[in-house]
Amino acid sequence: MKKHYSLSEAAFQLDGKLPLREAIPLGLQHVLAMFVGNLTPLLIITGACGIAGGEFADLQLHLLQNAMLLAGLITLVQLFAIGPVGGKVPIIMGTSSGFIGVFNSVAATMGGGVLAYGAIMGASIIGGLFETVLGLFLKPLRRFFPAVVTGTVVLSIGLSLISVGINSFGGGNNAQDFGSMENLCLAVFVLVMILFFKHGTKGFPSSSAILLGIICGYIAALIMGLVLPTTGIAADGGEYTKAWVLNWQKVADAAWFEIPALMPVKPVFDLRAVLPVLIMFVVTAVETVGDISGVMEGGLGREATDRELSGGVMCDGVGSTVAALFGVLPNTSFSQNVGLVAMTKVVNRFALATGAVFLILCGLCPKLGALVSIMPQSVLGGAAVMMFSSIVISGIQLITKEPLTGRNLSIVAVALGVGYGMGANPGILAHAPQVVQLIFGGSGIVPAAMVAILLNVLLPKDKKEEKTGDAGTSAS
Repeated sequence: MKKHYSLSEAAFQLDGKLPLREAIPLGLQHVLAMFVGNLTPLLIITGACGIAGGEFADLQLHLLQNAMLLAGLITLVQLFAIGPVGGKVPIIMGTSSGFIGVFNSVAATMGGGVLAYGAIMGASIIGGLFETVLGLFLKPLRRFFPAVVTGTVVLSIGLSLISVGINSFGGGNNAQDFGSMENLCLAVFVLVMILFFKHGTKGFPSSSAILLGIICGYIAALIMGLVLPTTGIAADGGEYTKAWVLNWQKVADAAWFEIPALMPVKPVFDLRAVLPVLIMFVVTAVETVGDISGVMEGGLGREATDRELSGGVMCDGVGSTVAALFGVLPNTSFSQNVGLVAMTKVVNRFALATGAVFLILCGLCPKLGALVSIMPQSVLGGAAVMMFSSIVISGIQLITKEPLTGRNLSIVAVALGVGYGMGANPGILAHAPQVVQLIFGGSGIVPAAMVAILLNVLLPKDKKEEKTGDAGTSAS
């Protein structure tokens, strides 16, 4: 879509009547921008819990199927609203990558397995309800989340995910050929192809660079399977299949149509998961406020209203709770699509709704879920390294949106140095009370967010900042 004037004027209006022939490709563009990111967190967390294959292969397939279906349904709620739930804003919803760090920590704390995944679901049910309440009272809370706080949170999320992306880059922690030249070369190839499509092409291929890079990775893995040995010998003398090998039999065995299962994993309510996840839901509410503000400013040139922000955050919460009942990780607004709206200025809700319907149809076809589930970790890693590093850049951009005063620098420095550093090195809390370990240990995101919010409240503002803040509050 190189020329805006080739589209109907309705494409640039929220409620414009757009012809179906234009709405469908515009909606699919949004889906392609988020399709991989919607399934990536599920692949990573099921892998961390040890339910990514073998006897759990069917379970993972059902979860991927549900993730696509729920993303489509919750997007429709966000676009058109049900009562107070939904901001009626041009936002695509999907499985949040922001929770990966916290959920990895929960999986490690609880020893993995279906029990750990069930605890993640239980915590998500409670956390979603909690975020829904936050959405109800969002207006008086907005002053606690300026750009310096939201930027620090986003930055800490990106930092925590880079190591996850690198682990996938090498083939996955559990791979017996982790770090092999085949895995590394495949990951580098995917990364190079993404850069080629992103910067060597324009329009549709450029905006879909991640998806096209992964498709190239599949093709490369297929060719590798034809010319290279697909098995290796482990240290104990046993034979294993290399991590980059595509298991096409899994796709062949999957059904063409299937109704998604309710509660494929039984929720478990465990404080070790609930406490850190609750705090992460505060963080994701802050992110959603930023996403909705960004999409309205970038797409329509105006600030988001309190009603739009409140409804959007409530959709996050309700959507995450419903998603957990289907075994899916929390659903939140997708930042990739915010950037796409800012670039194209296409905000038509009907166009985005056609993309949501496509996601629902994908969720009813297990073969598509199986095709995604056989993705080699190194192919995923080639894309994840760039996606997760981009989150770091987004955080920096948010932080520098406001003047870097001494106060703001102190908030960022202490939140990252003490907050993120403490969470990323949980051994320092070994002798702290258990409740402190539960909240702060294992993930740098939660302590960094709490420290940033606390310092923003406690540190005095200079007079110039107070005037700017008052002006911003009155404008909202």
